[in-house]
Amino acid sequence: MSGDLRISSRISVRMCYYRIQEMIMKKLITSLFKRITAIMADRSGYNLIELMIVIAIIGVLAVIIVPKVMDLPDKARVSKAKEGISSISLTLDMYKNDNYSYPSTEQGLQALVEKPSGDPSPANYKEGGYLKSVPVDPWGHPYVYECPGPDGADYLIKCLGADGKEGGEKYNTDISNLDK
Repeated sequence: MSGDLRISSRISVRMCYYRIQEMIMKKLITSLFKRITAIMADRSGYNLIELMIVIAIIGVLAVIIVPKVMDLPDKARVSKAKEGISSISLTLDMYKNDNYSYPSTEQGLQALVEKPSGDPSPANYKEGGYLKSVPVDPWGHPYVYECPGPDGADYLIKCLGADGKEGGEKYNTDISNLDK
């Protein structure tokens, strides 16, 4: 029996030990919660200086970031126009491989969509055409096509930029297959 008594006394000591730990944890948590509540009650909002600093930081970030973000759509359109010109150039080369010449200026890029009439007459025009529709630049203007191109070039494909007019600066500048 003395062995059973020792086991039971060990269990009761452990139980007491765990209960004491539980009580201490409850008191710590309660105390911590009361302190946090007191701190929150003392500080119910922000003062004017803190708000002004936050507004100033947001303003500085806006001045730095917004102009960079605002230029992204225009840069993307310029890039898309260059890709469109490159794609049209490849399609014109396919047309020439099949028909032995490029479409004339009068036939234009429409010759890539449907079989053109007039000179030069296409010898082996691909059934269904080379494009589904006449391409337009990212600003919605038609590409300019000239054959032959200036300075001995086979052809010229040109995007007139955002304004749709010859010349211009920045995003209004002309983009062509002859640009380097």
